[in-house]
Amino acid sequence: MKIENIKTVVIIGAGVMGQQIAMNTAINGQAFGYRVILCDGFAEAIKKADAWASDYLESRVKKGRLTEEEASKVQASFSTTTDVDNACRNADLVIEAIVENLDIKKELFERISRICRPDTILATNSSNLVSSKLAGVTAHPERLLNIHYFNPALVMKLVELVRGPHTSEDTIETARAFALNTAKSPIVINKEIAGFVANRINAAVTREACLLLEKGIASVEDIDTACEKGLGYPMGPFRLMDLTGIDVNYFVRRDRYAESHDPNDAPSPLVIEKYEKGEYGRKTKKGWYTYEEQEGKKG
Repeated sequence: MKIENIKTVVIIGAGVMGQQIAMNTAINGQAFGYRVILCDGFAEAIKKADAWASDYLESRVKKGRLTEEEASKVQASFSTTTDVDNACRNADLVIEAIVENLDIKKELFERISRICRPDTILATNSSNLVSSKLAGVTAHPERLLNIHYFNPALVMKLVELVRGPHTSEDTIETARAFALNTAKSPIVINKEIAGFVANRINAAVTREACLLLEKGIASVEDIDTACEKGLGYPMGPFRLMDLTGIDVNYFVRRDRYAESHDPNDAPSPLVIEKYEKGEYGRKTKKGWYTYEEQEGKKG
C-alpha cells in the first residue's frame, strides 16, 4: 500500500487514545482527503466518543483554532460505528487502540486481517506489545507494525513506528508518510524491544527518581522540580506517573520483569505500595499528589 492510496483510515477502540488518534487524523488529514472511521463494539463507547468529538470541535471554533467551515469539513470526514468488521472491509489503514490484552488483540487481528484487503496496513498502537506477537495470527504479516502514539495524541508530536521482523519496507515507508501527513514527527525503530525508545528512556528516569525518593535524597515535589526546571522536562516523573496512571506503570514493569528477569525492570517498592492502596494518580484523585479541582498537591 502506497501513501497516495491511503484514503480510508479506521481506528478500532473508542477510548481516549482512539478518539484522539481519529480526531488528529481527521483534522490534519484534510489536505489528503482522509476519511476517518472510529469504531468500537460497545455502543456506549461510541455514544461517548460522538459527544466528545462534537464538544471538541465546538471548543476549537470558540477558541478560534478552527473556523466553522473547517470544523464542518472535519465533522463530515469523521464518522463512528459499532460495526467493526464492516468498517474494516474498505479500510486502507487500520490502527488498533483497544485494551492491552494479548489474547483479545490476537482475536481481533486474526479476524480483521482476513476481512481487510491483502494490502491494507494493520497497526497496533500498543506501547507494550510488539507486533510480532500478533504476526502468527495475521494474514499477510508484512503489512503489520506498531504505530505508537503518545498521550494526549492530539498534542504530542512523536509517533514511534516499530519494524517487526515480518514488516515490509513499503509498510514502514507508508506509515512514516502517513504520520507526517497528519502533523506528527515519526521515528523508525528498527528492532523490536520492550518499551521502544521514548518509554525506555522515561523508564530509566522514573526508576532513578523512585530510587532517590526511596533513599530519602529528595521529596517528590523537589525531584519533579529538578526535572522540570533544571532539565527542561514539561512534566516531572511523578507528575507524569499520576497522569498516565501508577497502575499502568506497575503493570508494565511487572510484565517486563516477568519477561526479562532483570531487577532493574521490576516495579519500585513505592509504586507497588501505591498500587496496592489503589492510589493510581489523577484517575483516583490521589497518587504521588492529591487532586482537588485539577490542582495537584503532594500526597
